[in-house]
This record gives sequence, C-alpha cells and structure tokens, in this order.
Amino acid sequence: MEAIGILESNSIAKGIEAADAVLKAADTALLYAKPVCPGKYTILFYGDVAAVSASLDAGAAVIDAHLVDSVVIPRIHPQVIQAISLSTAPDGVNAVGVMEFFSVTAAVYAADAAAKAADVTLLDVRLGVGIGGKSFAVLTGEVAAVEEAVRCGMAAGEEKGLAVTSTVIPSPRKEIFDTLLRSEE
Repeated sequence: MEAIGILESNSIAKGIEAADAVLKAADTALLYAKPVCPGKYTILFYGDVAAVSASLDAGAAVIDAHLVDSVVIPRIHPQVIQAISLSTAPDGVNAVGVMEFFSVTAAVYAADAAAKAADVTLLDVRLGVGIGGKSFAVLTGEVAAVEEAVRCGMAAGEEKGLAVTSTVIPSPRKEIFDTLLRSEE
C-alpha cells in the first residue's frame, strides 16, 4: 500500500456522499467507511499518492464545512493497517503505551508516526466506535522505544490540537495487557 487517505466528517450524510466522491475521483480502494460516535463519519482509502491526494480533495470538497480532519499518509507503516484490523499479537510485552485523541484521523497518523519512530508493535488503533468519537492507539515494546514512539505520535496529534493525553506503563500487569487484546465488540 503506497498511501492512505482519511477523511472525517461531522455529518453522516455528507460522509457517505464524500465516500462515493472519493472512489469516483481516482483509482483508490476503500479500506473503511462508516459512522463513528458521536454522529461522525470516517473514510479510509488507499492507492498511489497522486490518486489518494486527488480522492481526498474530491471528498473534502463534498464534506466542505463538515470536515473535522483529513490527511494523506504516504508510505503508511504496515502495522497501522494491522492494528486497525485488530490483527496484531505481540510475542511479549515490556511496556505499553496509549495515545488518546479527539479525532479518528489523529489516531491513525499518530500511530503511523509512532511506528516509524521506534521499534514498537502497534496492538490496536481504535476508531471512535462506542467511545464518544475519541480514538486511541495502543503499542508495546521496550520502555525507551515506547516512550519515544508515544512522544512522536502525540506530537503528530498536537499539531492540529487533537491530542487528549498519553501514558506509558512499564511492565503492565498481565490482566491489563489481556484487556488490551480484546476486540471492541
């Protein structure tokens, strides 16, 4: 996957219309498009950088004043897609980092920045379903790597004022780690 685009709308109707515009504008494929709490709509799509950029522009034009956040991430880290799909299971855990954001989009680009910054494993990128429209990313690795990854990920979210807070937990109890591996259902 060369690039991923994300559009987040505070209107479900405009979000659905924008998803159609995204797919019609250029050769992109839909990864995720659905409503999230509280009444927002998020679209994730992929393709080459030029196509994703053109599709993002087309979708953003439809969303217009309802745009919450958007981004094109070239060369997205493969762990981000795995973590969105809850398909990552680490071999062991030394530390756990959690980054929390006000937008779904911010969690994705922060997770990408974190995964590129240090040798960590992304466990989950939770996309605002059932958590009031917030999102969060969970990662694990050696303490210093998790601290650096969280620092870089939070900096990405803070640039647009969408970061809430973060934490790094060295040597978490097994019960805490187990709760992080449960699906959102």
